[in-house]
Amino acid sequence: MHITDILANRKTAFSFEFFPPKTQAAAESLYQTIAELEPLRPDFVSVTYGAGGSTRELTHDLVLRLKKTTSLDPIPHLTCVCHQASEIAEIIDQYAAEGVSNILALRGDPPRDKADWDRSKDAFQYASELVTFIREHASHTQHPDPRGFGIGVAGFPEGHHATPNRLREIDYLKAKVDAGADYICTQFFFDNRDFYDFRERCDLAGIHVPIIVGLMPITSMKGMNRMAELSPGTRFPAALIRSLQRAGDDAEAVKRVGIHWATEQARDLLDHQASGIHFYTLNSSDATRQIYASLGVASPS
Repeated sequence: MHITDILANRKTAFSFEFFPPKTQAAAESLYQTIAELEPLRPDFVSVTYGAGGSTRELTHDLVLRLKKTTSLDPIPHLTCVCHQASEIAEIIDQYAAEGVSNILALRGDPPRDKADWDRSKDAFQYASELVTFIREHASHTQHPDPRGFGIGVAGFPEGHHATPNRLREIDYLKAKVDAGADYICTQFFFDNRDFYDFRERCDLAGIHVPIIVGLMPITSMKGMNRMAELSPGTRFPAALIRSLQRAGDDAEAVKRVGIHWATEQARDLLDHQASGIHFYTLNSSDATRQIYASLGVASPS
């Protein structure tokens, strides 16, 4: 279903994110997670695209499997990094032929294994250019929806480490929306006040598309440290750190604290009419299922 229809029909949409498995064991674990989450009936699920396009085929395979073998509506990520226009066009054509309704367009992370990578040689330097290309190219494909793809872009309530100028950051976001984006999905954060301020600044800038909130529950201290590494600038509120410190070395207590914090974030976001809540699942179902149960937003079918 086109994302504009999804968001128009739900007061608050719910969605999950998966990343493509790279081993057979990881695949079996992911498909078990999918089986456990599918009964929650999310409005869509997204599938990530590795740094430098490193999971291009894996992403495509997972999207296709989700579409053919489950009731889930997959939204593939697509990035600018390490791609030429012809490659992007081929991917778009494949997704159009397979009836994929939506794409999340991202600038993308630099490749970790290509020391000689030169961003200037990529066809698109910014996500706004990728959005424009998807919109224009899709108009020439045989997409089953006459509107073409629904297109999402990323937003950063706490700011983006590569754009420390917060005024310029909103300008870049508006450029993505003006290029044809239908919605924004945010990076995770742990203080809802950052999101409410971000939403208001978007409104002041004339950005009026729905904003879906990204949440990532902390389930271990190792996981929290990994979040800090992958997303420089993420703020961990003192109250959250204090609660985690009280849990000490008790791994289950740490997990309960993290899930409780994310549940309270989600409850507050629902109370403040968030357009959607997107759970970064890390290919595990437990935290998301516990949050759903606490919120009462869905019941297994």
